[in-house]
Amino acid sequence: MAQVLERNTASLSNYCYNSWQLRTLHALRKCRTAALGGHIDRCNHPSCHRLHLSYNSCRNRHCSKCQGHKKEQWIRAREEELLNVPYFHVVFTLPSALHRLCLYEPKKMYGLLFKTAWEVIKDFASNPKFLGAKPGMIAILHTWGQNLSLHPHLHCIVPGGGITKNGKWRSAKSNGKPGYRRARYLFPVKAMSTVFRARFVASLRKELPPQSRDFYESLFKHHWVVYCKRPFLGPVQVVEYLGRYTHKIAISNHRIKNLDNKGVTFSVKDYRHGGRKSLLGLSDPEFIRRFALHVLPKGFVRIRHYGILSSYHKKISLPALQAILGSVQLKEKEPLQHRVCPDCKKGKLITIATFTARGPPEHWLEKLKRQTNRDQKKNSSPKA
Repeated sequence: MAQVLERNTASLSNYCYNSWQLRTLHALRKCRTAALGGHIDRCNHPSCHRLHLSYNSCRNRHCSKCQGHKKEQWIRAREEELLNVPYFHVVFTLPSALHRLCLYEPKKMYGLLFKTAWEVIKDFASNPKFLGAKPGMIAILHTWGQNLSLHPHLHCIVPGGGITKNGKWRSAKSNGKPGYRRARYLFPVKAMSTVFRARFVASLRKELPPQSRDFYESLFKHHWVVYCKRPFLGPVQVVEYLGRYTHKIAISNHRIKNLDNKGVTFSVKDYRHGGRKSLLGLSDPEFIRRFALHVLPKGFVRIRHYGILSSYHKKISLPALQAILGSVQLKEKEPLQHRVCPDCKKGKLITIATFTARGPPEHWLEKLKRQTNRDQKKNSSPKA
């Protein structure tokens, strides 16, 4: 990704990007290069003490290089909050008729998507016909399709149950079978789709500048997509799923298969045909344009927690629920080690010097050069 942006640096300002999109694209272009400065690290293991030159990362949430450690930290925090109940995966998708508004008013449109999705889940759950309890939800916004086109949708993880008014846990509908598949369904999808459409359009009329009557009528001509998968096999599978989706960006570097003078070629999956894989080629300007569609507004929160999974209620009700429902057995993991020596794999990297975009001081470059020369001599010397 950085290579594509780097070779198009001069032309980025020629396209209709807003200032925040340009700032993001330039941050990704400079990520882990001398332009952001860097630091000299030394391994603290007694048998190593090697020096390492590292350039600073951009830490931008749209950068594929900077999400790994953040994702692992977030997942481990969520593991501690898991309930020993079935979890459902619900997806709310905005129709293509609203894509133009999403481009011009992304903050309001995506905010309405979060708000409306939670209202639908909350109101269906409060209905005694379906559950009669207060639910929870983790919602993650994705705005892209596999070909980088605009495709705003919300991935929601919803526990199969909720807390009643008297503070007790009530599970989702059961078919009487044991195990985590006992929850037959969450709520009727067709009814959720109808309510979701009506609620969103009603909010749209209030929040955005007036649109034509024909525009609003056109939104009711088609069914809106709300998809609810069968429950996960268990809480462990929920964590694995969250690991794939939480800090995902529009396109990761491993999907880019070729860069040449003609443009960028990357892999895509066609989910309408069973996930069939193919290659798609785009010119540099078109590739960057599509990527920029998914740069979220400044400060916009794309992962949100609601109901019994919100920050406030987790402190109050989560420990009690975990005591009632039982603990979730998770595999033991080693402590997170973000700065392990890549050579000996044992020591921890300690920063001993920092530098700006001017580059490392000459005396450090000389030490690194001597270290490299020693390695080369060692590798080239004949073995006994």
